[in-house]
Amino acid sequence: MTPKLIVALDFDNQDNALQLVDKLDPDHCALKVGSELFTLLGPQFVKELVRREFKVFLDLKFHDIPNTVAKACHSAAELGVWMINVHAIGGLKMLQAAKESLKTYGQNRPLLIAVTVLTSFEEAELASVGISNSLPEQATHLAMLAREAGLDGVVSSAHEVKIIKQKCGENFITVTPGIRLPNNLKNDQSRIMTPQQAIREGSDFLVIGRPITQASNPYEVVSALLRDL
Repeated sequence: MTPKLIVALDFDNQDNALQLVDKLDPDHCALKVGSELFTLLGPQFVKELVRREFKVFLDLKFHDIPNTVAKACHSAAELGVWMINVHAIGGLKMLQAAKESLKTYGQNRPLLIAVTVLTSFEEAELASVGISNSLPEQATHLAMLAREAGLDGVVSSAHEVKIIKQKCGENFITVTPGIRLPNNLKNDQSRIMTPQQAIREGSDFLVIGRPITQASNPYEVVSALLRDL
């Protein structure tokens, strides 16, 4: 069974990242590798996490012309990762190309999900880039586009999960960042929820970074979260 909890490895060096990984159990959580760590350490670091039997969400948010994104997704799949993502705003052709690039992996292909609206965004920022939709409207629109392209799900704020499930179906995966424990600050996230709130909204997977990575005992925090969920 795949854990509902995804720990974001938001570190700027390998030693600190692996010190945390050593304290975690692949039966309890998956791991997210984002742009900072991947740019610093490259594919070998991802392969090391896979070797340790962790499910890895490679969070690189590909967004380019369809052919380039397709090749990038295929290269990511070669690393043995569990999940990869692309930006839904790249359009239907790009999303379809990404999906098509993974067909050769059959049932062993990674999950392919699309980013809707970043959880750091607020209404005014959408307008500043020429988007007149509200945040829920834009997130739902892009989720439906990803569904049309045959993707497995989306990355979305928990605030939009319920409407996305209504429009795209209960089996359409929702991965939710912007998760904070009740006593944590928002940091650079704008639209946040607690783990319990996000699960009630219907989120399938929760991405949690600093509340775990900055804890004195990360394993205890993960264990407590799993008990609560």
